[in-house]
Amino acid sequence: MMAAKLTPATIGEVRNHEPMSNHTSWRVGGPAETFFRPASLDDLSQFLRSLDTVVPIFWFGLGSNLLVRDGGLPGVVIAASGTFTTLERFGTHGVSAGASVPCTQLARQCVRWALGPSEFFAGIPGLLGGALAMNAGAHGSETWERVRGVRTIDRFGEIRKRCPEEYEVAYRSVRGPEQEWFIEAELEFDIDTNASMETLKDMLERRKETQPLGLPTCGSVFRNPPGDHAARLIEACGLKGCRIGEAEVSEKHANFIINRGEASAQDIENLIRHVQQTVADQTGVELIPEVRIVGVESP
Repeated sequence: MMAAKLTPATIGEVRNHEPMSNHTSWRVGGPAETFFRPASLDDLSQFLRSLDTVVPIFWFGLGSNLLVRDGGLPGVVIAASGTFTTLERFGTHGVSAGASVPCTQLARQCVRWALGPSEFFAGIPGLLGGALAMNAGAHGSETWERVRGVRTIDRFGEIRKRCPEEYEVAYRSVRGPEQEWFIEAELEFDIDTNASMETLKDMLERRKETQPLGLPTCGSVFRNPPGDHAARLIEACGLKGCRIGEAEVSEKHANFIINRGEASAQDIENLIRHVQQTVADQTGVELIPEVRIVGVESP
């Protein structure tokens, strides 16, 4: 695959053969052929227009909820973190938030504005763009329950406004126009005088107590099946502490897989498949990965 052709107007950061292990929360992943961090929306638009239409594009946020295979990613990886950081209130109930805004920051600001229910965003790791892309949720609430409109950019650098009706939204699933990525969302909340920073802090504390935070993980690996919890099923099958190479099912929360040091992406993917197969064999339940697995397998 030919490396991205850049225009003189491109001012963002460009790296060739950038290890994705430097950018994912699991700390694994082969190289991105071209890694681009735009300086602004205009810079991104110029860059996209410069690309040949056959060059694959992969949109990348914080690298949580993502497993990049050891063979890496061909084409262009666009790193959106730090670029779309708008966070403003409009009207009585509206919030305009850029795709690069961390969900925890969104939750804190909405609580300050006495808007809710918003504390649940603190339970979502990563950026708003990723939450929009997968309808992330926590504590019984989901991202798209609050969405009233989005702005996107396509692979030709064109910016569009879209409404929720243009997307098929389900549990941890969003389907919309192809080759478009979220850059901003208009969210709507209720006035909530009971919204409190203490409630938000309690949620974060519960996360700390029940999840292996601070270790290389991607958050929840599997979606919860209807009427049950993936963690309960995995634990019931005796898989806590199960290891393949340096990848391990967390002893603290069975729906987390930890990189114990030198795990490869293949170790992690093999462990994901082993957990799926074991749970299916013992319970008849097919666990569906919540984590996104991308890239090329090593030869």
